[in-house]
Amino acid sequence: MAILRLGLPKGSLEETTVEMFRKAGYKISIRSRSYYPSIDDDEIECLLIRAQEMARYVEEGILDAGLTGHDWIIENGADVVEVAELVYGKVGRKPLRWVLAVPEGSEIEGPKDLQGKRIATEAVGMTERYLAKHGVTASVEFSWGATEVKPPRLADAIVEITETGSSLRANNLRIIDTLCETTTRFIANKDAYQDDFKKSKIDRIALLLKSVLAAEKMVGLMLNVSSENLETLLAIVPALHRPTVSELTDDGWHALNTIVDEHVVREIMPELIQAGAEGIVEYPLNKVVF
Repeated sequence: MAILRLGLPKGSLEETTVEMFRKAGYKISIRSRSYYPSIDDDEIECLLIRAQEMARYVEEGILDAGLTGHDWIIENGADVVEVAELVYGKVGRKPLRWVLAVPEGSEIEGPKDLQGKRIATEAVGMTERYLAKHGVTASVEFSWGATEVKPPRLADAIVEITETGSSLRANNLRIIDTLCETTTRFIANKDAYQDDFKKSKIDRIALLLKSVLAAEKMVGLMLNVSSENLETLLAIVPALHRPTVSELTDDGWHALNTIVDEHVVREIMPELIQAGAEGIVEYPLNKVVF
């Protein structure tokens, strides 16, 4: 039986990724101290790998596909197929930033002030390219973790990834520049993506994951409305295309079903009631496919 070897990111994105796959219809179970999660699809074999290494293993064909940041694809110079962009993180749904940060009170105000300084980071290549762009020579040291605690004793500055900046602030660091923004990518090995079975499997997963992220911003809305108020209501209610309208058993009444941005509901709810809507129900969505 053909198998798709799928890499899942271990670490900060691990729980969020498993939950996203659950909403997509895949049940993934991770046992303590195991790097081989089980999944309820006999055609998929999962492996937990740090996002920093994922692109390299996918490029080499050890994995057929995996999820990693666009930053790590660039950092590793990996030649892979970027199947889909998936904008999600540990706590939010926006791009992450690689930033240059220094201790509060530091005299470093910009990249030029890094001349001759020591910088700690996991993204050595990215940092060296940044320094070269600004014509600065500095010592860039690979950090094995806990990068935020290294200034000021072990480093003058750090280049670190952040989602909210809260961890940097908690360690009395301030951001002075942004090197790049990055999002999660679903990537595939070039040869694997030429295989009909694996390509079909990869594309299906990508479609479902994108539909999960799309659904997070939207809700379903159902309501009843009389025929005389129908056109007024249709002018109020936004939809992906047009709302679904069906007749009720009571003469002169219709049921309206639509999908809208979640934040829109709070704005239009009073208008719907004023326009004669009854039995309004808002419900969450698992997937939305455009």
